[in-house]
Amino acid sequence: MKPVEVAVTVQMNSPIGNLLLSASPLGLTGVQFENDTVERFIVTDSFSAKEREQAARYIETVEQQLNEYFARQRTVFEVELDLRGTAFQIEVWNSLARIPYGKTTSYGQQAKWVGRPAAVRAVGGANGRNPVAIVLPCHRVVGANGSLTGFGGGLERKIWLLEHEKWK
Repeated sequence: MKPVEVAVTVQMNSPIGNLLLSASPLGLTGVQFENDTVERFIVTDSFSAKEREQAARYIETVEQQLNEYFARQRTVFEVELDLRGTAFQIEVWNSLARIPYGKTTSYGQQAKWVGRPAAVRAVGGANGRNPVAIVLPCHRVVGANGSLTGFGGGLERKIWLLEHEKWK
């Protein structure tokens, strides 16, 4: 996957470790965990000062909203997204917004939401490449039997996020 050119990146401290936030002038492009080894974003100087300012506003917005989320003052994120991936990946990532705070769903249900009920593994693969963790809550997707499955940020972070949202 070719790295996405972004205008701004910021490192944010959180209760689950450092997060790398990135944005373009069109919206938030990434919320990555510090241990994510996939280089998804590259900061370039090809953006104008006005474009960098716009990207910085998206970063400020999501940083504030993430702090509210960690303080249990926010359950839904409201920030423009600039998602880059295949049409299928983007559809899967957008479907994550349907999962309510404190609830979980299965990969099978998510596959049905995107109109491909047999594409459970493909949905799982797309979730594994979700560029905006937490904001699009792939941590809320579990196995068909309710088991906790892989998570790009590590299973311990998935457990923390689900417990934070009072998942049982």
